[in-house]
Amino acid sequence: MSWKEFSVTVPASTANLGPGFDSIGLALDLHLTIDVLKADEWSIEYKQNDYQAFSSVSDNLILKAAKTVAQQAGRKLPSAKLLVDTDIPLGRGLGSSASAIAAGIEIADRLLNLGLPMQEKVKLGSKMEGHPDNISASFLGGLTISYFEGEELEVVHIPEVQIGVIILVPPQQFLTVEARNLLPLSLEYPVAVRGSAASNVLSAALATGDWEKAGKMMQRDAFHEPFRKSKFIDFDKIQSSCKENGAYGSAISGAGPSLFIAVPKKREREIGDRLKNEFPNYECLITRPASSGIQINEKVM
Repeated sequence: MSWKEFSVTVPASTANLGPGFDSIGLALDLHLTIDVLKADEWSIEYKQNDYQAFSSVSDNLILKAAKTVAQQAGRKLPSAKLLVDTDIPLGRGLGSSASAIAAGIEIADRLLNLGLPMQEKVKLGSKMEGHPDNISASFLGGLTISYFEGEELEVVHIPEVQIGVIILVPPQQFLTVEARNLLPLSLEYPVAVRGSAASNVLSAALATGDWEKAGKMMQRDAFHEPFRKSKFIDFDKIQSSCKENGAYGSAISGAGPSLFIAVPKKREREIGDRLKNEFPNYECLITRPASSGIQINEKVM
């Protein structure tokens, strides 16, 4: 056991932002924190009751990701005890799985002293996730616009994002695989062209910090929201109310089932209170973008 004990902190994330399907991610100021302690065998303890089902070492996603990295490096992963504390809601489209995968990759890199470049970590995570949006935001923080195919990964990183964020969380969960199964296998050509145009303008607006225009494009998705919005109570009413109350725009967070709402800074509490009163079926979370991505801190002995 030559390694020093440490902790890993990973931000939550929201993905897509409407037409940025499977390519745009935004880190959020909610975090997964893992203390990695020396032990003779693997064990995992979660502080939160909602996560107790994931305490088994046989199918824990953090440990799976770490072991995958070790296997690809041709190394054996030393044992450790993981103490996990998280304020990322489980199964709510806020990147709980991506944060776990990112943490597992970082833990393996640290335990084995691999010295993996950040680009390689994001690529490994994208392969495990199947897409780069949440995982790139988890590693890098801020806002990411990514292309991933096979071994090719390209990421545009915008570290600072000047907005407030409201997350509306409905009472029910549904699995990512369920949300994926709602999508069609193909789109008509004119629909795909409109969707691509909206995605292009969204990306350009985000890169230049034009959230007024980005908010408009968030409502122009053709790739997934038209097929998923029926799962949300009052979806159209919420979108209208967001605009009426001064939000830039709203979108399904990842595959769902939460709704991401971008608002001007310092107005998140005011707009959030209005939405909470108008749509009491939803829990209202007030947060902000996280400029920092994954962080490592060594334990002081």
